[in-house]
Amino acid sequence: MTGRKYLKPPWMQRKVGNRLAPLFKPSVVGKLSVRGRRSGEWRTTPVAVLDHEGDRYLVSVFGTTDWALDLRASGRGRLSRRQGVEEIGAVEVPVAERRPILDAYLAKFATMPHVGAAFRTLPDPADHPTFRVAGAPAPD
Repeated sequence: MTGRKYLKPPWMQRKVGNRLAPLFKPSVVGKLSVRGRRSGEWRTTPVAVLDHEGDRYLVSVFGTTDWALDLRASGRGRLSRRQGVEEIGAVEVPVAERRPILDAYLAKFATMPHVGAAFRTLPDPADHPTFRVAGAPAPD
């Protein structure tokens, strides 16, 4: 895929940090599960959910990740947080509308490992797929 900008998270983040973050920061970090766009298998990754101006957002910090491509393709997933598991719909935010959301995300989460560095490396809002979380999607 041409033009896909993606930063592979460091080994320690992928193998250790991603497993521990939901345990140590359950009020901030949840687990997003999305069906793979090719395999149909459920894939799970930790995500920080941003509450901003009455909506919830998921931001792909490391660029156009597989989870972002899968969520873009399906528009649905499962969000596991301290409160339980929630079936969600997701609508991608147009690039022109992302800046205030990304600024709010950075204001809240820039101190989390690798977040600030990822945004310095990929400063363009177009490089960070951003999704507004909706309620449960309509059944297939």
